[in-house]
Amino acid sequence: MQERIVARLTEALNPSFLDVIDESHRHAGHAGARPGGGTHYRVRIVSAEFAGLSRVARHRFVYGLLPAEFADGLHALALDAKAPGEP
Repeated sequence: MQERIVARLTEALNPSFLDVIDESHRHAGHAGARPGGGTHYRVRIVSAEFAGLSRVARHRFVYGLLPAEFADGLHALALDAKAPGEP
């Protein structure tokens, strides 16, 4: 799942920085958690595609790129999406 997320975001957003971390182990016993992980991820991404977009629009953009992953068991993303030069 992690590789799929990286591939989709890289292809669509050409990020200057991308970090995708599986945090599923931290959500064991919570809604959407599955044995073996692959359900909860933290994504930090910097892309020029986010310039001029609000935080909500950036999140919608990223979530809109991953419908197949959500259908296949991805449950949650903790998302930090920025344009280049933003703190």
